[in-house]
Amino acid sequence: MKTTIIVQNLKCGGCANTITNKLSEVNTISNLSISIEESKVTFTHNKETDVMLVKQALRNLGYPSIDAANPLTAKAKSFVSCATGKLSK
Repeated sequence: MKTTIIVQNLKCGGCANTITNKLSEVNTISNLSISIEESKVTFTHNKETDVMLVKQALRNLGYPSIDAANPLTAKAKSFVSCATGKLSK
């Protein structure tokens, strides 16, 4: 199955790099692509539980899905994740 999640706080290549690095640890997904312009994370998976794993990982990084709350703490986490992604290029 192919799923696209629209996320909040996705601003630049640093953000995308952090998301790519973290989601590459999720062995049950493949064909990961990120659209910065559209704030979309798209991937292929076999089980619906994989979507929940990805959403949780994104939330932990500060990139909650569009249908989730976006508190100040998530915004702060996204800035840290963004900076980390820029430094690890």
